[in-house]
Amino acid sequence: MNSRPQVAVVDDDESVRESLPDLLRELGYEATPFDSAEALLASGAIHDTRCLILDVAMPGMSGPELHRELLLRGHTIPVVFISALAERSLPDDFLQKGAVAFLTKPFSEQELRAALIAALPGT
Repeated sequence: MNSRPQVAVVDDDESVRESLPDLLRELGYEATPFDSAEALLASGAIHDTRCLILDVAMPGMSGPELHRELLLRGHTIPVVFISALAERSLPDDFLQKGAVAFLTKPFSEQELRAALIAALPGT
């Protein structure tokens, strides 16, 4: 059994799905990429996931819609939202709805590390 916390990355951008899991592994996490919210839900991986990194805008179910669906299903997994949108009101809206952090792409390794520490204290 692996003791590294499992992080799921849900983003429709292939470059993010390729690069972000590598960075997460370098930071000491296990990472599994998904190209859509629906793919994550269908995978069954949610039960082992300790943190979610969700793109805000995706085709089909958006990151916020996935977050709401997981809460309705009783999953209270810490969520870090990521977005290329730089609208100032977005971070506050997501943080008020239970997200741990909101990062605007491109974000730094330090910003990601701080978000993961907030999401998974003690790891």
